[in-house]
Amino acid sequence: MTTHTSDGPDVRIPALPPAEAAAHFAARLALYTDVSDVHASMEGDEPGFVLVDTRSTRAWEQGHVPGAVHLPHRRITEEASALIDPSRTVVTYCWSPACDGAAKGALAFARLGYQVKEMVGGMEYWVREGLPVETSSGVERRAADPLVIEADGISCDC
Repeated sequence: MTTHTSDGPDVRIPALPPAEAAAHFAARLALYTDVSDVHASMEGDEPGFVLVDTRSTRAWEQGHVPGAVHLPHRRITEEASALIDPSRTVVTYCWSPACDGAAKGALAFARLGYQVKEMVGGMEYWVREGLPVETSSGVERRAADPLVIEADGISCDC
C-alpha cells in the first residue's frame, strides 16, 4: 500500500509564470471543449459548430450523439469537403479520453483548413453524463454515472 504524504500539488516541479500559464490554458480552451458545453450548445437553435463522430461504422451504429455527422477519421481527407462547409467550426469526438480518433480527426480537419476543436471525454463521457444517445431504435437516455455528474442530475456547470 502506498501512503500519500503530500497535502497539495507536487511543488517539486514549479508552476509556470502566470503569463505562460495563461497562454497555455487559453490555447487549451481554444482546442478542446467538454461534453456538457457541447450538449448545451446543441440544445439551442444554432450550436455554431458541426459535431463529427470519427469512430467506425459499427461504433456509430452502436450509439452516437444525436445530430452528429458520421465521418471516420480515416476518410476525412477525402470526404470532408463534400459533407461539411469549410466555414463551419468542427468539433470531433471518438470513444473516450483513451482514444486518439478524435485527435486524428481534428488534425485532418485542421490540415484541410477547418477551425476545429476536440470534445474531451468522447462518447464515454457523453453516456456517463446521461445525455441522449441515438441508435437505429431511436434516441434514448441512460442513467448518469454518479461519479461524473452531480446527484441532482445537473451536469458540469463550470
